[in-house]
Amino acid sequence: MAAPLNPVHAEIHPPVLPEVAAVADEMLALRHDLHAHPELAYQEHRTGDIVAARLAEWGYEVHRGLGETGVVGTLRCGDHSNGKHIGKRLGLRADMDALPIRETTGLSYASRHDGKMQAGGHDGHTATLLAAARVLAGRKNQLQGTLNLIFQPAEEGHGGAQKMVEQGLFERFPCDALYAFHNEPGYPAGQFGFRPGVMYSSSDTAIITIRGKGGHGAMPHVAVDPIVVASHLVLALQTIRSREIDPNDMAVVTIGAIHAGDAPNVIPETCELRVTIRARCPEVRQQLRERITAMAQAQAAVHRATAEVDYKWRYPPVMNDKAATDFAVAVAREFLGEEWLIPDLQPLQASDDFAIMLNQVPGNYFIVGNGMGEGGCMVHNAAYDFNDNLLPVTASYWVKLTESYLRRD
Repeated sequence: MAAPLNPVHAEIHPPVLPEVAAVADEMLALRHDLHAHPELAYQEHRTGDIVAARLAEWGYEVHRGLGETGVVGTLRCGDHSNGKHIGKRLGLRADMDALPIRETTGLSYASRHDGKMQAGGHDGHTATLLAAARVLAGRKNQLQGTLNLIFQPAEEGHGGAQKMVEQGLFERFPCDALYAFHNEPGYPAGQFGFRPGVMYSSSDTAIITIRGKGGHGAMPHVAVDPIVVASHLVLALQTIRSREIDPNDMAVVTIGAIHAGDAPNVIPETCELRVTIRARCPEVRQQLRERITAMAQAQAAVHRATAEVDYKWRYPPVMNDKAATDFAVAVAREFLGEEWLIPDLQPLQASDDFAIMLNQVPGNYFIVGNGMGEGGCMVHNAAYDFNDNLLPVTASYWVKLTESYLRRD
């Protein structure tokens, strides 16, 4: 296994396949290159070029254009009669896009594009899957079936998975099972976490525009102040979680942005609230939509204002299939050993549009610990970096999972 390249990451020693160890330095250099050249949603042209070129070099059939900048690499393993499919079909997915964040890590491979950053670890996800792809290409004659590697754009809130599915991803590249992983700061580096059922919460967005009547700040009685309405609404929305949702059910209502006015002596015409909403249960998700909409309109009416609610259904909860999860756990337990498994993993509050793919194909979304304390900075933070030590062990796990699923009988 390659030595750690980032000194803030504690060294870990989980099992690594020799073939992965042999290419680890090259794949880590690739990860750093991707990190230095982040691309936002649907702009992943350079990343897509690199992914496509590597896959083609290793003998994959390369397909581009799904989801605008998505890449799918197909490896047909073993016997195929007249081009017809024989054996099972496995899909592995990695996301590619970056976030609009100004990086502050000071790393030698920090972002070269101001205001753009690989702050979610997608550079690591992509490089890890490519490392596994290289090794699996050399083992294709030992396997039977079809491997589809899905490199997805626009995961960070822009619906890349939905777009790929709508454009025929699984009609063109059928899969019997589908897997993906996400690095997770706050868990021991290199430990794998699995759970059946709900893994990540849903994620929806409400844009609430309160419309009042603008006026002079010194004469509020002849105006309708939308900021006052918004202030009441911010507090009222918190009672949905505390007083209307069963305490046993998970729900989050967070107002992340308020925009109104430009001057201290002017009452603006409008005030906009941007809200993120999370849930795990479909019934709670629907209840949150209904109550947020009704409460916004009622609060506005009390103050002689109006409220327009643009409620955006975004990502459903990530639901892991039990059989697919049991299979993934069995492979991890055999290859890694019990000490590398996170015991009793609970659902996480984050969201991911891999949920949309899992609504089409049974599968599992698991986590790999990115580190705790030093090196454990949370994702979407300007100081975050993917832990280099995860790449060899997770790539090795991808190889073992694929071999177990596409095993020749």
